[in-house]
Amino acid sequence: MAELMNIGFGNLVHTDKIVAVVTPDSAPAKRLAQRAKQEERIVDATQGRKTRSVLIMDQNMVVLSALAPDTLAGRFHELVGNGKGD
Repeated sequence: MAELMNIGFGNLVHTDKIVAVVTPDSAPAKRLAQRAKQEERIVDATQGRKTRSVLIMDQNMVVLSALAPDTLAGRFHELVGNGKGD
């Protein structure tokens, strides 16, 4: 079942739409975010804070979060794992 996951500051994403969560430190992640910004397919949910995670969504969207990938993975597991009886 689909859930909404908090990615920080009250911003939510649909868990079924998440393809990957990566750190923004690598050159490919930086290029991905820059290209998404140029093509107007990025959502900046950092509220002006440092970007700590890049969420790659389906349909080629990119979401920036100020939360660490480990934090988001824990939240994802809580939502999706509990829904499946884990």
